[in-house]
Amino acid sequence: MGILKVDDLSPDGVPIFVDWGAMHVGCSVFVPSINTSSTIKQVGAVFARREWQMRVVIATEHHILGVRIWRIA
Repeated sequence: MGILKVDDLSPDGVPIFVDWGAMHVGCSVFVPSINTSSTIKQVGAVFARREWQMRVVIATEHHILGVRIWRIA
């Protein structure tokens, strides 16, 4: 495992890489995670740095717990 960059996520200790540059207004991403509060905090920091707004829902998709995040502005 390499060094995480500032916008990489690691809520459960496993690195998760999201192509934030490809995320346009209206797009969403599902981040699988057991520690959903840590996921929301880490994604919130990414969105704050980029001056984006988000909508967050804790969800289970295909029997996997995680967080669905939409970029709304």
